[in-house]
Amino acid sequence: MSINWGPYFIVPSESQRTLSGRVVLREHFDEELLNKELDQLGYSGAAIKATNPWYYRKKKTESWMKIGESSDKQNNFAVPWETKKLENGEYQVLGVMHVSIKKGEDEQVIARQNIMDVTIKN
Repeated sequence: MSINWGPYFIVPSESQRTLSGRVVLREHFDEELLNKELDQLGYSGAAIKATNPWYYRKKKTESWMKIGESSDKQNNFAVPWETKKLENGEYQVLGVMHVSIKKGEDEQVIARQNIMDVTIKN
């Protein structure tokens, strides 16, 4: 069974999913739960790097458009997103957390995703 170590979107509240203008996307992951999942997978090591690319798409479409990418864990992988050029409507935001794990000379990357529904209203 998989352990949900993240990523977790950081939003002021679940009800604040209507976005307008320039917003900052942020998320985090739980390193303790990550280590538990690595143990379950039979792998261990030190997390040496985490990168989080961000994407969006209009709801009920298939392709994702890249917003940006961050490796800044201290600032919760913050990436600004200017929504003014988008038409109003329902969208999805995708955060894909990649964590590099190193043990000796061996390096692995583990990844998880999180999708959040948002409304753009400019």
